[in-house]
Amino acid sequence: MTPTPQDDRPGTDAGPPAVSSFADLDLPAALLRTLDELGVTEPFPIQAATVPSALAGRDVLGRGRTGSGKTLAFGLPLLARLAGRRAESKQPLALVLVPTRELAQQVTEALTPYAEALRLRLATVVGGISIARQAAALRDGAEVVVATPGRLHDLIDRRGCRLGHVRVTVLDEADQMCDMGFLPQVTEALDQVRPEGQRMLFSATLDRDVDQLVSDYLKDPVVHSVDPSAGAVTTMDHHVLVVHGPDRYAVVTEIAARDGRVLLFLDTKHAVDRLTKHLRDSGVHAEALHSGKSQPQRSRTLARFKDGQVTVLVATNVAARGLHVDDLDLVVNVDPPTDPKDYLHRAGRTARAGESGRVVTLVLSGQRRETVQVLAEAGIEPRTTKVRSGEAELSRITGAKAPSGTPLDGGTAAGRAKNHNAPFRGLGSTKESPGGKGGGGKSSSRKTAEARKLAEARRAARVRRGG
Repeated sequence: MTPTPQDDRPGTDAGPPAVSSFADLDLPAALLRTLDELGVTEPFPIQAATVPSALAGRDVLGRGRTGSGKTLAFGLPLLARLAGRRAESKQPLALVLVPTRELAQQVTEALTPYAEALRLRLATVVGGISIARQAAALRDGAEVVVATPGRLHDLIDRRGCRLGHVRVTVLDEADQMCDMGFLPQVTEALDQVRPEGQRMLFSATLDRDVDQLVSDYLKDPVVHSVDPSAGAVTTMDHHVLVVHGPDRYAVVTEIAARDGRVLLFLDTKHAVDRLTKHLRDSGVHAEALHSGKSQPQRSRTLARFKDGQVTVLVATNVAARGLHVDDLDLVVNVDPPTDPKDYLHRAGRTARAGESGRVVTLVLSGQRRETVQVLAEAGIEPRTTKVRSGEAELSRITGAKAPSGTPLDGGTAAGRAKNHNAPFRGLGSTKESPGGKGGGGKSSSRKTAEARKLAEARRAARVRRGG
């Protein structure tokens, strides 16, 4: 029978006992020194539970939300077990599979100081970057490869990588890899690594395809489920804000202009780009992140968001997993998610490592019931509030304030964006009739424009009055 998280209870073989300090672990001295230098002394719960088992060579099945400390939970024992070994050309000794480029980069960055302490070489294998450069890194020899399934598959096909020497394999965010359709590439890789090697699988959920992976590829795994889902994090507040259709773009802009960083989620690349441009024209330091950007662009944007040069990250679900930013206390679903797992993964970008955070979902009145149902399926009971731009209640919940209005990229300041009663994925767009015929004609368009100007003037006056 496939193990479940409930198997990790008294009376079950749960491997060695958890520890309260990294110093209590049988880690190489170089790793302990690096942990101490970086100020990492007390392990997170999933690290305390899984590292002893992984060091002992056991297969490990860990369930925990992103941000629970899984990278060091698998990374430290993986590196410790490779200490003193050297990989041959194109034949790594350990493989870490992740679903996205961003998570691959983040895992590499997190493990680099520890790998360097043991003189182990890391190679990152992801799409969007020169495959020739990655093949060269593998040819020169890398003990550890951190890879997305698609690019690893390409390198194997080109005979630039062979997995027969891999003794430790990690699947991180296994449920997302399955959701994204990577299961064939994942099983292809698992079929090629050393059959007697160690496997560690970490996932937020253990359903369907993930359950099958566990059954087929993990041998008598030690099971740990020590971290709550995003919905159960007590330091996270959840809000549904009901907005009036013609006012919603102003609401988003004022939230984005707050003091402090904010992550805005939308459904499509087009909507992300349009909102980002509007925010920058309004004086808000915003940048876009989606799959249409090159990997160097995505990496630069994330780096600027993490160091505070960019205060607003406008993103599709590409940022819903694997993105770790310290002190990110607000996530906003500009487009309400239609899947409970999407909501939980978006929400998981805040309230990480014990910090507090707030998740806000914007809805029109007609979307309210459906959205609340999605959140209920995710185990969330949000506070629901009707808000308008310029109102104190919006500021109280989100820190919203009026933007400076000074364009960041030159040109004229943004006027009030066009708004309609379509979902947010259509923000900033209009529905035009072919050849200008039907749908009201010029007279109707002129009246609509005049109504918008009047509404904008009223809002500006309200903002000047401070409420």
